[in-house]
Amino acid sequence: MTTPDVTGRGLGLMNIPGAEEVMPPAATASPAQPTPSPPVATPAASALPQLKTPGFSPEAARQDFPILHRTVNGHPLIWLDNGATTQKPRQVIEALGAYYSAANSNIHRGAHTMAREATEMYEAGRAAVAEFLGAGSPDDIVFVRGTTEAINLVAQSWGRANLGPGDDILVPVLEHHSDIVPWQLIAKETRARVVPIPLTADGAIDQDAYADLLSYRTRLVAISHASNVLGTVPPVKEMTALAHRYDAKVLVDGAQAVAHFPVDVQDLDADFYAFSGHKLFAPTGIGALYAKPEILQAMNPWQGGGNMIDSVGFTETTFAPVPHRLEAGTGHISGVVGLLAALNWFTSFDRDAVAAYETALMTYAQQALATVPGMDVIGSAPDRIAVLTFTLAGHDPATIADWLDRDGIAVRAGHHCAQPALAHYGLESAARASLALYNTSEEVDQLVASLRRLQETDQETN
Repeated sequence: MTTPDVTGRGLGLMNIPGAEEVMPPAATASPAQPTPSPPVATPAASALPQLKTPGFSPEAARQDFPILHRTVNGHPLIWLDNGATTQKPRQVIEALGAYYSAANSNIHRGAHTMAREATEMYEAGRAAVAEFLGAGSPDDIVFVRGTTEAINLVAQSWGRANLGPGDDILVPVLEHHSDIVPWQLIAKETRARVVPIPLTADGAIDQDAYADLLSYRTRLVAISHASNVLGTVPPVKEMTALAHRYDAKVLVDGAQAVAHFPVDVQDLDADFYAFSGHKLFAPTGIGALYAKPEILQAMNPWQGGGNMIDSVGFTETTFAPVPHRLEAGTGHISGVVGLLAALNWFTSFDRDAVAAYETALMTYAQQALATVPGMDVIGSAPDRIAVLTFTLAGHDPATIADWLDRDGIAVRAGHHCAQPALAHYGLESAARASLALYNTSEEVDQLVASLRRLQETDQETN
């Protein structure tokens, strides 16, 4: 079998042997477009310039997403919950169907044809992740269920061996719970302590406080590359360099970052980097952990079982080399196939052009939302991704999300698994609109129009 291309437009059906015999031809016509409801005029928002970014067209990207052509409550779907999960292009959906229809098998130890084919696809996915992150080798990549499992793996394997009484784990207040709770659990076990790094008023990490907190007691700094609730993009490279002066290791949570701007783990000099496939247009239940090779080699298995062993006896068990030593049991093979397809699709675009488009769209959305009476967008750090978390005077976040859903607009409401970050602003919950490369200024206009209708309805009621 020829290893699937890891740089092309997508893992097509014909890349999997036998798929052409069992899969129907891909549809060539786009799904029927629903007739959109007429928008309510929002003069200030409508007066904003339309976005044009050379090298990228969101309309072209949208054609690859079947779900973006459905309706919700009689309105065209507007998916603004990308911080929770992204939608999947047809290339990913087709790759999953083709795999299960023509190449389904367990991997690595099988001698038959389909086992070899499945293994080649699985390891091609590992190579694609390594290339995507700028890692030195595919062997630096461990497959996991997602960012949460990756962080727990580091905490339980590296942390248990390297943390002890009096050691510090520095964690910014803006972190997702998945980058707080695992450290609390291992700190309790090892008698280390988790030390919060405060935020500035605009939602950035307080760099002066960070520098003051660092010491030779610091064993690990855990930071997100982009915040899921404030959108903040910290100066990770500079923070990592400063931590390394104290011989501390740095784990970077890249869950929110990888879909928005290019990542180079070697340039960052990160010791660990984790991300989830489902926030990168891939299936749920698959993610990856990068670790520097010398660190990975020293990490003991967290879980035991099949695939991660070399030999097993009742007097002695030896383990497989990394990365397989840290991948117990049958992996999420179809998830890796889908991740490979997602990376192929995503990297076919000019990444810098995508980042420029999303930045322009976020600026547009900020200006448009400012026209809504009672609107308060939280966080204003200068470097951020297109995440807009907000409150609306007179309405709790759940009411806002329910109202928007009636217009087919999907946003998230709640604490966003970032309660300390919201508490920094005196909040327990908020609404969040998170944008992706397939969102448009017209969708932002619909969001603004719906929010203005909510305020007008409230005024009429009162």
